[in-house]
Amino acid sequence: MQVSVTGRHVEVTTAMKQHVEEKISKIMRHFDHVTDIHVILTVEKLEQKAEATVQISGAKLFAEDTQEDMYAAIDNMVDKLDRQIIKHKEKVQSHR
Repeated sequence: MQVSVTGRHVEVTTAMKQHVEEKISKIMRHFDHVTDIHVILTVEKLEQKAEATVQISGAKLFAEDTQEDMYAAIDNMVDKLDRQIIKHKEKVQSHR
């Protein structure tokens, strides 16, 4: 799994990058066929935005969240991705 973190109008600090990687590891507990994760952190006036594209076997998932705090936006975005991955895993394992 390859995680890349990019910043738009914000410098990505090592603390931000570690926080993203720590939260992304939560996704790996549910689904191990994750190929690539690209996270974009953006600052627009008073809004902090985190968005991610996850490449998994058979699909490409996208989630974004906007908050006043960057770390809260990252947490919410990872929660959304986690729900999407669980849903995808259930679809793949469904034996109808």
